[in-house]
Amino acid sequence: MHKHTWRLIDTINGEKASALVYSIVETAKANGLNPFRYLEFLLTEMMEHEEDTDCCFIDDLLLWSDSIPDICKMKNKKEH
Repeated sequence: MHKHTWRLIDTINGEKASALVYSIVETAKANGLNPFRYLEFLLTEMMEHEEDTDCCFIDDLLLWSDSIPDICKMKNKKEH
């Protein structure tokens, strides 16, 4: 991590954001997903629904959803 990155974490909001991302990454790993690819998928899909008032698409973003693309799934343990 770059030394200036820690400035962001040195605030309450930064700590909360870091904890949230860390939680998503670790949960993705635990569910056999590539964390980078899953975050990329998650953020892309959320941007596409930015204007939506109906949040029914959220279920398709969950780690265990059948809608998760294959590219997010790890091929082997070495991808951690």
